[in-house]
Amino acid sequence: MIVKTLTVGPFQENCYLVGDGVTRDAVLVDPGDEPVRLIAAVEQGGWTLRALWITHGHIDHVGGIAAVKRQWNVPVYLHPLDRPLYDRAAEQGAHFGLRIEPPPPPEHELAEGDVLTVGNLSFAVIHVPGHAPGHVAFVGHGVVFGGDCLFAGSIGRTDLPLSDRRALAHSLERFAALAGDTVVYSGHGPETTIRDEKRSNPFLTGAARLIAT
Repeated sequence: MIVKTLTVGPFQENCYLVGDGVTRDAVLVDPGDEPVRLIAAVEQGGWTLRALWITHGHIDHVGGIAAVKRQWNVPVYLHPLDRPLYDRAAEQGAHFGLRIEPPPPPEHELAEGDVLTVGNLSFAVIHVPGHAPGHVAFVGHGVVFGGDCLFAGSIGRTDLPLSDRRALAHSLERFAALAGDTVVYSGHGPETTIRDEKRSNPFLTGAARLIAT
């Protein structure tokens, strides 16, 4: 497995190019902005793009989808509970003074327990709501592409429309249950591991809480 991090846009969102180094098949996880850069990364790496996997529908994670799909008509995978966010991406972007091309309708609905493949690689889909209702993570080969649930030293916001603190608290428990050496590729910031976050992240150590007990 080869993972290339492409940090894009004003929100400094991490898009990940994930590929099988043998077959040269690849996917883009959360192509949020700067589609010209994303397209160049695929072409320069000699990859065959097979799909776009979306952890959730916030604007900084979907802003590059339309342009990438014009280059390669590959399917978009999204959890249906995030369609309200996804479908209003252009409108939401306007609130931030950003021009976002509306992403086309997704072809595939993600669900808990799905297994996605690219080349000889396979990833389990886990539904981890809280930051967004249809938020998912992709787990496999010792890594998790976790979107905006868990960051190095922090967690995703729960003060946004359709966010849910209690749901995120449960989702964080699911992250904490992953193997300690699992590498976390987050939607923003540097990569980390589950072990490091259980040692130092206040929301996983118990020093901070999302909900009152």
